[in-house]
Amino acid sequence: MSGHDELRRKIKVCMFDQYGTVVDMQGGLVAVATPFLEAKGWTGNPNSFVTWWRRTHFENSMIDALLHREHTPYREIGQRAVSYVMDRCGIIYSPEEVRTLVAEIEKLRCFPEVPAALEKLRTRYKLVVLSNGDPDMLETAKRYHGIPFDRVISVAEANAFKPHVATYTKAAEILGVAMDEVLFVANHAFDCIGAKAAGMHTAFIDRRQRPFGQTPHQPDLSIRTMQDLANVLV
Repeated sequence: MSGHDELRRKIKVCMFDQYGTVVDMQGGLVAVATPFLEAKGWTGNPNSFVTWWRRTHFENSMIDALLHREHTPYREIGQRAVSYVMDRCGIIYSPEEVRTLVAEIEKLRCFPEVPAALEKLRTRYKLVVLSNGDPDMLETAKRYHGIPFDRVISVAEANAFKPHVATYTKAAEILGVAMDEVLFVANHAFDCIGAKAAGMHTAFIDRRQRPFGQTPHQPDLSIRTMQDLANVLV
């Protein structure tokens, strides 16, 4: 039996990261940030601005998870990150402008191949999201990405951000499945590493053609697009 056959036999749930895996976070936020930054007279690269925003958000969410205190909402972490980056860029802004930029995360659209790929995967597996987003943000997002997932789970259920082990184990508990019956799918190495270390199988969507890196928690599959994933698993 091949490795792919073994995965097909064991997997009951395909669980997806949402931001950057299902929906195009970088492209969507660059499209929103570009006119905003132009209106502010900032002459830097909007793509770099969004990258700084996302990296700052990630760093702050990791700090929040490691503090082991009350979970801070994703939205609040995002607003702190945008404010910090604009301060670094010397951009004058209002709290309302920060809230408006972060709210655009709820309106992100799917990568082009995702809807058809997920429809193919749906014929064999339950499709679930596990996201760092807040529950209300993920609920609003459904109107924009249009994917009828069987379940959408926020890490707020586990009171920590991914890749904390509690997020993956709580999601499996909610679904009533064993950890090794889940294939976790992400565009981010850190998320695949977290899920694999927790006991799930993983698939790395290598959209950006970057090395996964040296880690004992290598993905079970490394593919370029969601359609490639569907072709392997169905």
